[in-house]
Amino acid sequence: MDINTVRDAFPAMASDAAPTKRIFFDNPAGTQMAGRSIERMTRAMIETNANLGGYFETSLAAQSMVDDAHQAMADFFNAADRREVVFGQNMTTLTFAVSRAIGRDLNAGDAIVLTRMDHDANVAPWLMLAQDRGLEVRWIDLDPKTFELDLSTLEATVDGKVRLVAVGYASNVTGTINDVKRIAQRARAVGALSYVDAVQFAPHGVIDVQEIGCDFLVCSAYKFFGPHHGVLWGRFDLLQALTAYKVRAASNTPPGKFETGTTSREALAGVLGAVEHYAWLGQSFGNIHPQATRRERIVAGIEVADRYERVLTARLIAGLSRIDGVVIQGITDVAAQARRVPTVSITVEGTDPADIAKAMAKEGIYLWHGHNYGLEPIRRLGLADRNGVVRIGLAHYNTEAEVDFLLAKLADWIKMRT
Repeated sequence: MDINTVRDAFPAMASDAAPTKRIFFDNPAGTQMAGRSIERMTRAMIETNANLGGYFETSLAAQSMVDDAHQAMADFFNAADRREVVFGQNMTTLTFAVSRAIGRDLNAGDAIVLTRMDHDANVAPWLMLAQDRGLEVRWIDLDPKTFELDLSTLEATVDGKVRLVAVGYASNVTGTINDVKRIAQRARAVGALSYVDAVQFAPHGVIDVQEIGCDFLVCSAYKFFGPHHGVLWGRFDLLQALTAYKVRAASNTPPGKFETGTTSREALAGVLGAVEHYAWLGQSFGNIHPQATRRERIVAGIEVADRYERVLTARLIAGLSRIDGVVIQGITDVAAQARRVPTVSITVEGTDPADIAKAMAKEGIYLWHGHNYGLEPIRRLGLADRNGVVRIGLAHYNTEAEVDFLLAKLADWIKMRT
């Protein structure tokens, strides 16, 4: 992969995009947008700015673009049907909507299973549903030593009383990739639904909903180089059977029944452009044949990005490990990189994460700090009273030089403090 060519595909990386140096390590909270995504959005607002259902040119063009966006994400997920793809304001909003639809069929005494590793967007909606419907809440624990879910009690926890299991594909705090296929299989075995939050995984790994065997999977386009918009995949029979909270005049079939109101056409166009970015990456650097399908190009593109990101991650973890006082809150074994995404959280003894983030921002290094909405993992790691973590997130547009710059500035700052 030629990093300069890749960076040229992101307008924010242009040398004249900002008057000062900017290093984007804030990627777990939102990546920079690919040029293809921005171009698609601009064209949509000029060429397809109309509502759907008309016989005139702009309405017909808008419908074509909307269909293309659904098919693009179906290819991204390896879904069987584009009607299984639902767009929404964001992952959180989609999860609240689906949780309410599922909740209509749950009764007091039924159980749901959550994890101590998840982002609160895959916890709070289900906790509120449990409170509303009188459900039992069970938990899969996070092992603070291995930074992985403790699945030794999976069979006992997910038994015949359980109606739903909600789990994150990858942690936005520790970076750990979870065995969602195993968890989905267990849920299916007892007749429970499985709901996978793939927000943190989607930018870094190939998603195949048919291989996972889950019932629902949700992610956010702004985490994989697109606009601020959410995307849900659900099994068609389930989407068809569930009762959606919608106006009476709206469609009664998926995906329209769940895409309430007038959706953001420009956002859907931007999602299409983000998928096209991965396809371009695969076509350009993935060594695939010119007539490859879009799914094949997407997979090749994600694999190209993943290989590059693993090199950066190994460099980052090795460098952080050499800085006195830095504790990496996640898997550090280079041989275990397949079990993590390039989201690396750290703490420094006696230091507020906010102070580190402020100091690095002055150097043009963009980081996140705090709990990052990972309330459960932060508590389980014993970091709630220490204001959480400093979170460093890599993407395939970052460089080794940027990693080295961060390591040098962080080491200097810590040395000055001691």
